[in-house]
Amino acid sequence: MAWLTNKRKIINDPVYGFISIPGDLVFDLIEHPWYQRLRNIRQLGLTSFVYPGANHSRFQHGLGALHLMDLAIGTLRGKGVRISSEEAEATFIAILLHDIGHGPFSHALETSIISGITHEDLSLLLMKKLNESFSGRLALAIEIFMGTYPRQFLHELISGQMDMDRMDYLRRDSFFTGVIEGSVGSDRIIRMLSVIDDSLVIEEKGIYSLEKFLIARRLMYWQVYMHKTVLSSESLLVKILKRAKELALAGVDLYATPALRFFLYNVIGHSDLFSDGKFTPGIIAGNFNRLDDTDILASAKYWTDHSDTVLSDLSSRLINRNLFAIELQNEPFMEERIRNLVEKSAEFLNFPEGSEDYYIFTGSISNMAYSSDAREVKILLKSGKTADISEVSDMFDHRFISERITKYYLCYPKECR
Repeated sequence: MAWLTNKRKIINDPVYGFISIPGDLVFDLIEHPWYQRLRNIRQLGLTSFVYPGANHSRFQHGLGALHLMDLAIGTLRGKGVRISSEEAEATFIAILLHDIGHGPFSHALETSIISGITHEDLSLLLMKKLNESFSGRLALAIEIFMGTYPRQFLHELISGQMDMDRMDYLRRDSFFTGVIEGSVGSDRIIRMLSVIDDSLVIEEKGIYSLEKFLIARRLMYWQVYMHKTVLSSESLLVKILKRAKELALAGVDLYATPALRFFLYNVIGHSDLFSDGKFTPGIIAGNFNRLDDTDILASAKYWTDHSDTVLSDLSSRLINRNLFAIELQNEPFMEERIRNLVEKSAEFLNFPEGSEDYYIFTGSISNMAYSSDAREVKILLKSGKTADISEVSDMFDHRFISERITKYYLCYPKECR
C-alpha cells in the first residue's frame, strides 16, 4: 500500500504554507498532463509588464483554491452540515479543474483566434474528456461545476459571491504583485461560513471581513486587473493574434508551433466542442492541451521578422515592451479624436491601407465587485434569521456594491502623442 501513501503529498505554498492533497484521485488529476500544462499558463497574463513579480501560474492558483476548499468543507462539516465523502471529493475536483480550460495569457485567446468559446466552455469539455479517461469518476464533480447538482451550496463554493476561486486569486495576486490592498482574510471568512436553506451564509461576526473582501476585490480590479498598462499590453497581444489569424485564413505561411497552427488555420466554433464536425471534440481538446504561453511568445518572436509589416511591427512592440499609449475616461471617445489620430498615425507609421484598426482602437472595461447575477450574500444573524448584506452592512449600500462601473479606453502608438 506504499503507492497509496505516496499520493498524500504535502506542498509548500508561498501564500498558505504547507498544504496537503485531499485524496488519491485528486493527486492523479494533478499529475495528469492536462493539469500540468497550467504550470505554463500565467495567472495574470502580461501583468508582469507592470508588476514584475506577477509570474505565478494557474497551476499554483488551482492548488490554492483546492486548499481553501478543503478548509471550507471541514468548517461546514464541523457545524453539522452533512457532506458525504463522495460530495467532498467531487467538490475538490471541481475547484481544482475550474480553470483547466484557460488558454495562454488569460482571455487573449478567447477574443482573437477562437470565436464564441469561453474558458468555461473549454473547462467543461476537458472535464468531460477526463471523466471518460477516469471511468466516470468525475461525473458528480461535473454536476457540481455546472450547478445542476441539487445541493446548490456546493456550486456556490466554486462559483458564487465568495467562492474559493475568488478567495485564492485575490490573496495570491496581492502577494505576487505586492499590491497589499488585495490581501483578504480568507481564513476568517471561511471560518464564518455556514449553510441555511441550501445556500451559503456568513455568520454576523464575519461581516467586517466580508466587507474588506468586497473592497479588496474592487481595488484589485482597478490597480491590477484593469491597470491601464496591463490593458494596453493585452490589447496589443490580441491585435497580434487577430492579424496572425487573418493572414493564416488568407493562406499566408506563418511560423507557429503545431498547437497554435491548428487554431490559426482552422475556424473552431462553439458547436464543435460537443459534437463531431470537421474536427472531433477530442482533436480540439488534444490540440488545446498542447497550447500554453510559450507557444505564443515563441511565435511572436519569429513574427518580428515576418514580411507582413503589420504583424512584424506589432510583434516587435510586444517583445520589446514598446506598448501603445492608452487613455481612460468615463465617456466614449469622440469620433473626431479617433479620426485625427488615424491621420497622424498615417504620417508617422505609414501602415498599409485598411490596417488602421490594428493601431488605433477603442473599447470599454467594467468593474463590479459584487455580481448581480449570483445569489446575494446572506448574513446569519445572532437571532438565527438571515438578512441580505445590503440590509445589514453599514458600509455599503446595494447600489455601491453591485453597480457596474464602466470606463472607456483609447489605444494608439506613442509616436502620435
